[in-house]
Amino acid sequence: MAVNEGAVSLGDGIGLVLSESRGTAMTVSEPRQLTGGASRQVWAAEARDADGQSLAVVLRRDPPGHGDAERMRAEAACLRAAAAAGVPVPALLASGDTAPGIDAPYLVMDMVEGESIPRKLQRDPELAEVRTHLAEDMGFVLGSIHRADVDTLGILDAGDPLDALESVYRDLDDPRPAVEVGLRWLRENRPAKRPDSLVHGDFRLGNVLVDGAGIRGVLDWELAHLGDPIEDLGWLCVRAWRFGAQPPVAGIGTREQLLDGYERATGTRPSDAELHWWETYGTLRWLVLSRFQAQRHLGGSEDSIELAAIGRRVCESEYDLLLILGLLDGTEVPPGETTPGPSLHDRPSLSEILDLVAGTLRDDVAPVLDGAHDRERYLLRICVNLLGMAGRELGAEDRTGDLRDLLAAVGCGSEAELAGKIRAGSLAYTDPAVSRPISTAVLARLGVANPRHLLPASRD
Repeated sequence: MAVNEGAVSLGDGIGLVLSESRGTAMTVSEPRQLTGGASRQVWAAEARDADGQSLAVVLRRDPPGHGDAERMRAEAACLRAAAAAGVPVPALLASGDTAPGIDAPYLVMDMVEGESIPRKLQRDPELAEVRTHLAEDMGFVLGSIHRADVDTLGILDAGDPLDALESVYRDLDDPRPAVEVGLRWLRENRPAKRPDSLVHGDFRLGNVLVDGAGIRGVLDWELAHLGDPIEDLGWLCVRAWRFGAQPPVAGIGTREQLLDGYERATGTRPSDAELHWWETYGTLRWLVLSRFQAQRHLGGSEDSIELAAIGRRVCESEYDLLLILGLLDGTEVPPGETTPGPSLHDRPSLSEILDLVAGTLRDDVAPVLDGAHDRERYLLRICVNLLGMAGRELGAEDRTGDLRDLLAAVGCGSEAELAGKIRAGSLAYTDPAVSRPISTAVLARLGVANPRHLLPASRD
């Protein structure tokens, strides 16, 4: 992606806002876009003052043309409040609704050193010692966040999160039985609400910087709001944020460790039932947010292979939701593959071509990309994953007939009709005859999208 935005380059734009905020002239090297950024762009650069003193900085900005100035102002307020509460966060150096060269709402912060890549945090031998207490550390940091003074945070949303989530889902106009099941269970089992606190909203591996001593920085406050603090703890336990590992807290620790750290910071300890409710809410939340993100691409508002790929992974959260509620019905294995019939075309077959291309990109192209091409390597992995999905779909067993029969057994002609009847209460989601078609559809989709996600997972 080009870094020039109009007459002023992105680097010059960062230099201008830093010069104004610091009261001294600053020059900035050419920014480098970091990986990720499905909702916001993140750029790293080096700033220098007139004496040659250097400062590593990070720019977070909305994609030009898709800005939300009020949301960015709220994020800046959260960083200030969190810092005042002793939370390790990057220092906020400059912020604004827009600026020449930046051309979008933005934050400029100092660069905090540390590791954020989940797989490295889970596996790197150099971080083995910190992993023994990282779950407890995360609980303590969350407790510190929840002790922040909310008097300066009136700009934040304080609405009911379940109502808001349901509203987003309804606006998508994509009825899904698993979502309706989750909504009904959550409304029927909701615990008493705690007093409003600052809620980070996306506290997980990937959004914390860690070194050998512990947590160095908490990042990405764009989803922060006022609400029940246990929401953050439940979100950290959602299976998606274990990144394939087994331990229930971020793939690195136990719920007991998490709650020990939280109790040490706040003097309170949530009950198991309370944490389970918020973990279930978080699972449903990620399901709906994934579908919402995919719609940004599918609806034509933003052309993005990242967002497109997320659409095929919604079934992971559907599966996790049924699993955590004990409603998954069916054999937890990928659907069998069929032998392709006769073809007019010579080999390699279409599925073989997809495998060959994916393997070449993964094994021959990706390894030669150096650190200057982190973004490209990230996109390449997405392409490889999409090619794998396409190949598996070509070879997967057609389950539409089985699903049609199961839906007919409960008087429904489609998944959308089943979703409507669950919502209306005319079908009980606890009835095995109802959970069977839901599970069949989810398992079939997941067997194509990501068969590895079907491995047994335990809440413990």
